[in-house]
Amino acid sequence: MLSGKKILLGITASIAAYKSIILLRLLVKEGAEVKVIITPSARKFISPVILSTFSSHKVYCEFVENDQWKNHVELGNWADLFLIAPLSCNTLAKMANGICDNFFLATYLSAKCKIIICPAMDEDMLMHPATKNNLQTLASFGYEIIEPKIGALASGIFGKGRMAEPEEIILFLQEIDTRKTTFLNKKVLITAGPTKEYIDPVRYISNESSGKMGFALANAFYEAGAEVVLIAGPVSIHLPNKNIQIISVTSAFEMYEAVLKEQASADYLILNAAVADYTPLKTSNEKIKKENSELSITLIKTIDILKELGNLKQHNQVLVGFALETNDFIQNAEKKRVEKNADYIILNKLDALNPCFNSEFNEVTIIGKEGDFIEFPKQSKKGIAESIVSYLGKK
Repeated sequence: MLSGKKILLGITASIAAYKSIILLRLLVKEGAEVKVIITPSARKFISPVILSTFSSHKVYCEFVENDQWKNHVELGNWADLFLIAPLSCNTLAKMANGICDNFFLATYLSAKCKIIICPAMDEDMLMHPATKNNLQTLASFGYEIIEPKIGALASGIFGKGRMAEPEEIILFLQEIDTRKTTFLNKKVLITAGPTKEYIDPVRYISNESSGKMGFALANAFYEAGAEVVLIAGPVSIHLPNKNIQIISVTSAFEMYEAVLKEQASADYLILNAAVADYTPLKTSNEKIKKENSELSITLIKTIDILKELGNLKQHNQVLVGFALETNDFIQNAEKKRVEKNADYIILNKLDALNPCFNSEFNEVTIIGKEGDFIEFPKQSKKGIAESIVSYLGKK
């Protein structure tokens, strides 16, 4: 699947550089044309001769070699992909701050292709606030980050900081190679699943939402090139895609708080979660005993997350809400769209033929702000999600 790809493999000064030899061989085996660029310090960890042999190209390191000047701009423009594995803490900091003190960094600053980084360092360095800020900076540039793994580190401790295994990196590259670019460099925030509003430690108010639709949307947006953050209530399903950030919450208020933290940086806000409309005024710290023939619980309204986001929505953001209706479908959904200041409402018609909850299938209608609407017939939730993403991608 990587056949014909021009990949620039960057190697920095890290003990994990030994893995780059295996990675290089796997890239070549997949049919990619690979050129290798290393930092001057990386030569202490890996032999350019081995890299040159396996890549069938000379290894780039210095601006001037054998009295010849190397063109960093040309090399940066040659590549379809700049894969940096391993990326040391030192080079990471320089990349984040635009420092250009060697040929590697000059090439990086000239590159116009997709950039993927594989950090590798000791856990204390990785967890330092400066390093976290640097990683966030590179992420904000639109770079893909293959997270370091937990395991035995060169320092002798056991923790997070190991470079991902070459086989994992290859799988990652194969996956992104199939992704579309419809939502490239767009951040999509999605809510999914139910919430639980506890009455006492063992009893709660909730609903039948499984989260399947929201999870399907998360995968569909990711496959369309988006950066996806999924905020999910209590569900029993799991995301197979490890590149989607998932934030787990329980109550309506927790979901509201999580959404507020993420909403400002999102381009698309997709509120699919079935958030409880009411929550108990008081929650008992102990299990309520069955002593009386009747039990009264005072409920209060939860925060209307869709309406809050409608008030906070910026001009460049697209807000999409979901409506579950049992009658007057279009009228009620359009009313909700207007009241909540949403750009689109996706209508679920709940009836005997379309149970919605805990089903693998669904049928929906998208109602737009121009008064138009489009119906998607009954199909798998995966299919519905892909149809929604395709529709929004054309707007």
